[in-house]
Amino acid sequence: MTDREVMEFDVVIVGGGPAGLSTACRLMQQAQAREQELSVCLVEKGSEIGAHIVSGAVVEATALSELFPNWQELGAPLHTKVNVDELHWLSSADRSSAMSHWMVPKTLHNDGNYIISLGNLCRWLAEQSESLGVEIFPGFTAASLAYNEQGEVEGIITGDMGVGANGDEKSGYMPGMLLKAKYTVFAEGCRGHLGKELIAKYKLDENQAPQHYGLGIKELWDVPAEQSKPGTVIHTAGWPLGKEASGGGFLYHLENNQVVVGLIMDLNYKNPHLSPYEEFQRYKHHPLISEHLKGAKRVSYGARAIAKGGWSSLPKMNFPGGLVIGCDAGTLNPAKIKGTHTAMKSGMLAAETIIEALGSEQGDEIIRSFDVQLANSWLGQELQQSRNFVPAMHKLGTFWGGAYNWLDQNIFAGSLPLRFEDLTPDHATLEPADQHKAPNYPKPDGLLSFDRLSSVFLSNTNHEEDQPCHLKLKDADLPISKNLPIYDEPAQRYCPAGVYEIIEGDETPQLQINSQNCLHCKTCDIKDPSQNITWVTPEGAGGPNYPNM
Repeated sequence: MTDREVMEFDVVIVGGGPAGLSTACRLMQQAQAREQELSVCLVEKGSEIGAHIVSGAVVEATALSELFPNWQELGAPLHTKVNVDELHWLSSADRSSAMSHWMVPKTLHNDGNYIISLGNLCRWLAEQSESLGVEIFPGFTAASLAYNEQGEVEGIITGDMGVGANGDEKSGYMPGMLLKAKYTVFAEGCRGHLGKELIAKYKLDENQAPQHYGLGIKELWDVPAEQSKPGTVIHTAGWPLGKEASGGGFLYHLENNQVVVGLIMDLNYKNPHLSPYEEFQRYKHHPLISEHLKGAKRVSYGARAIAKGGWSSLPKMNFPGGLVIGCDAGTLNPAKIKGTHTAMKSGMLAAETIIEALGSEQGDEIIRSFDVQLANSWLGQELQQSRNFVPAMHKLGTFWGGAYNWLDQNIFAGSLPLRFEDLTPDHATLEPADQHKAPNYPKPDGLLSFDRLSSVFLSNTNHEEDQPCHLKLKDADLPISKNLPIYDEPAQRYCPAGVYEIIEGDETPQLQINSQNCLHCKTCDIKDPSQNITWVTPEGAGGPNYPNM
């Protein structure tokens, strides 16, 4: 048993994204309104708030306006309102056609929305929460769950610092702390490792469809002033993904002569030869996209998995001792391709539930009512209206699935009495490599397309070199004995950071894990066909350091 320092709080929040920070702010607002003393701690594994945040991002201000009605006076970093909103179908590598506004599902319309840096919004939310009295611990990982004798969550244990790759304590070793709480809120983002454990332990996803995921890859570019068109939003469907995979691309013009460009590729694809990273490099060469990047300079790169199953895949979000919220549970609205406003609302509802529970003898019963409260809110109604969006696309394909969703959303407001479900987990969709053709991906030109290592460099990713590998293999032999002969070891290609390599040795090939490259995107934890890889937290403050992604 390790002798750990113990700190006690009323509420501990894991994760400094929009869900966790909104929980923190709302808790303190409610406590002040009640003249109630409240101690709230938020832990964030990034070196600072926003360091690990990467998102498109076009956001609705709905939840923000509820949380801070005077957010403009307070200086929230929403500066660029959408003024051009286009959806294009890319039929080939050099052809495209703009879709008329009426042809686009109304959930994808962006009137009144803002193009932002989500990292900067989170930094602003952190300032608000600290001014309200929240204690924020950046650079601290929530490494494991703490349970009481009744099997209820009583907090988290932060990661040990100063442990060598061999597991031995180095000089300066510091054991992690036990942060105890009356209630613990998990807002780690998509595929949070503790959220994953909670969902499995308490069977929170029982009777729900499996969660489905996409991998989002994004770059930030500085463009010449004469090319800057702040407020322009371009979404695309079709090429380069086509029949091989579903998903879509985006390009947004921010303020300060900056453009973000990205591709979201659904992780239910079948061909193990596909590389989401290489598909994104191809995407930037399409004339519709490349014209916005002429003479521009790439300044940042990032990637993150996205939980996109929606209402059909949403687990129960309460458990004994707390709540799992935001993208940790999967509250993103896939019909809008937006998760910020929904994550924030889930955090606000969590705060309102917890503040009631803290002041009541029926606290546990109030916590158990959270899912009903969420279902009855505008968040629950919004997710229910889009419940068929993803499974319809998976079952019917991009064209017919899109047609069904247009009818369902534009004419019937999501009320068609049909229920689509995709019961196949994304990791189970891969087919043997010999059944598929490997794409011939072009070499990067250094102007629009780049190799993975130069991209990782732009993410400012860093991990302490002498530390245990945070990518755990349940069976160290399986990548070579099974994944390589059957699937040509797809980890070489689905990872957007070059973490996994097959090294051809003198006798047998070996899997090399370059964990120092890891962007914490969680794709390997999701897509590995044998579910052999488990992502756990590295030493605190490790990973990417995104400037304003």
